[in-house]
Amino acid sequence: MESFDINKAPLEIERRYLIEYPDLEAVDAMPDHKVIHIEQTYLKAEGDFVGGRIRRITDGDTVRYEYNYKLRLTDVTRHEFEREISEREYRELLPRKTPDTITIEKDRHRFSYQGLTYELDIYSFWSDKATVEAEVESEDTPIPIPPCVKLIKEVTSDRRYNNSRLASNRGVIED
Repeated sequence: MESFDINKAPLEIERRYLIEYPDLEAVDAMPDHKVIHIEQTYLKAEGDFVGGRIRRITDGDTVRYEYNYKLRLTDVTRHEFEREISEREYRELLPRKTPDTITIEKDRHRFSYQGLTYELDIYSFWSDKATVEAEVESEDTPIPIPPCVKLIKEVTSDRRYNNSRLASNRGVIED
């Protein structure tokens, strides 16, 4: 794995919401709708290796692989390093999986609404809820809630809803 300077990685600013399990026909009807399947595995840090996550992404008949590492700056903003990797690199990294975690499987529905791009994730371990997030230019950008979702609450600052935590507790949210 090549080294990188995370402080030179692009910024990612996003807000995240817990929603009721959506009407998928309404989601499918949103502008620019596209769906992909993601298998996401978290990696343990060891030695000079910083950890992070790897993804197997299925988009129709195409499969690609990514490595990603994020450095949290605030609850909303992170530096994000991401690069495509080969299937061989992916398979070599899989044994570094964080112990006692699951590989998260989700269908990601990406669509546009009022000038923003949304990513709505349907997780294999939930049948009653999902998450939706919007990436924005600044932390104070207002987020219009798309009509295809029923908001439960914002969870941007609630780390229990981070994918890494969901992988650790197998999708169970403890209050």
